[in-house]
Amino acid sequence: MSDLPGAVLFVCNFNAVRSPMAEGIMKSLFGSRVFVDSVGVRPYDEADPFMVSVMDEIGIDMSRHKPKTFDDFEDETESYDLVITLSPEAQHRAIELTRYAALEVEYWMTFDPTSIEGSRETILDAYRQVREHIRQRIGDRFPAATLSAI
Repeated sequence: MSDLPGAVLFVCNFNAVRSPMAEGIMKSLFGSRVFVDSVGVRPYDEADPFMVSVMDEIGIDMSRHKPKTFDDFEDETESYDLVITLSPEAQHRAIELTRYAALEVEYWMTFDPTSIEGSRETILDAYRQVREHIRQRIGDRFPAATLSAI
């Protein structure tokens, strides 16, 4: 488990879709072995219902997720070992906030499925693709740890 960080923060624009997906997947894989949280750059009222649905499909309940921003954390970002950003705006903000902190920031370019229009099934497919992309990225980033978690 030496390749696992002690604490990971996932960041996207609103903390309603991508970063909560990453938080939920990471928590499902590693439980209490890694402290995991997520935030957004800008405030938002509630978790995206499509995100909740596609996470439920893989057995992860995100129905109680409440979006948070960096402002909710004040100076707590320094307590993380790794910040993973999922959007360009989140990357910019994380670099700005961690400029004087000794922690690692990684950018995982991740599509925003909220831009997809069409039928409910078309939209859900876009969210599923994002979910699977995030699962793959977590598996690639923490391969030995992921295998031992399964």
